[in-house]
Amino acid sequence: QVQLVESGGGLVQAGDSLRLSCAASGQTLSSNAMGWFRQAPGKEREFVAAVPWSGRNTRYADSVKGRFTISRGNDKKTVYLQMNSLKPEDTAVYYCAAAVTRTIWTTPATTDEYHYWGQGTQVTVSS
Repeated sequence: QVQLVESGGGLVQAGDSLRLSCAASGQTLSSNAMGWFRQAPGKEREFVAAVPWSGRNTRYADSVKGRFTISRGNDKKTVYLQMNSLKPEDTAVYYCAAAVTRTIWTTPATTDEYHYWGQGTQVTVSS
């Protein structure tokens, strides 16, 4: 089993920045991608960003391109989401997820492709 713990959420104003972190522990995965999803009240969970095992070829939702940056630590067990120029529509619970992948370059973008999930961290952006 893999445990994922998110941190870094909070209440900010529009235009501010936040950095989310996710730490993985437990079973060591030989190859995995890590991603961030978010879920606003009354809406489905949606893809935000993903980074493959290689750390390259990151993938983003159109709504966050140019504002959010995903990266993973050298230990491969930590993933970050730097969020700049935040908007009220970014308000949601943000979830970290890990996917076992066949290649080190794979970046899954759907919830079904991820095997492990964190509990989520709330991000609220006021206007």
